[in-house]
Amino acid sequence: MIRVLVVDDQFLIRAGLVGLLDAAPGFEVVGEAGDGEQAVRLAAETRPDVVLMDIRMPGVNGIEATERILAEAAERPPRVLVLTTFDLDEYVYGALRAGASGFLLKDSGPERLLAAVTAVDGGDALFAPSVTRRLVEAFARQQAPADTAPPPDLDVLTSREVEVLRLTARGLSNLEIADRLFISEATVKTHLNRTMTKLDLGSRAQAVVLAYETGLVTPGG
Repeated sequence: MIRVLVVDDQFLIRAGLVGLLDAAPGFEVVGEAGDGEQAVRLAAETRPDVVLMDIRMPGVNGIEATERILAEAAERPPRVLVLTTFDLDEYVYGALRAGASGFLLKDSGPERLLAAVTAVDGGDALFAPSVTRRLVEAFARQQAPADTAPPPDLDVLTSREVEVLRLTARGLSNLEIADRLFISEATVKTHLNRTMTKLDLGSRAQAVVLAYETGLVTPGG
């Protein structure tokens, strides 16, 4: 069972998501929250596998809630799947930078939603990479806030790890990267996991953001 926490400040949307997940085999809704503050508290209490996180909420928004949930996770942190109305939403970029595993449009169909939850729970930390790449490209030109630490140095990576990171940021799947570099898909995953460990990254989405912020990949390049 995939244990899911549903967070949305609009009751009807939240109720619809809860009903969909409850009716689908293999999913269990462990809680529902109407704001970010409640989401942080329930995440600590219920320890879900996946958090469906509304991004635009009054008070504590989805970005801050994502940061706090991941920072306060006692053991395996949950995967955060951001829900948004707009595919080019600066709030989503902030959530990806904070460690969210990916994002999904609220008008996505039931099958796509369930597939997305399953994908991020299984470790596929960047759902719909081509769309996410477009989002990152749109906002990577923005400078990080002054109180944000500079991105880590990529010199700690091997040349192969750098190449895998570059192709990941360009929106290629693990299988496509494997075909491009003439290596196995498992080897791609190993390189990416080592990269994330060396750079202290929590998700594949963060790796993509970092690739743009360090200039490894340039918007439109």
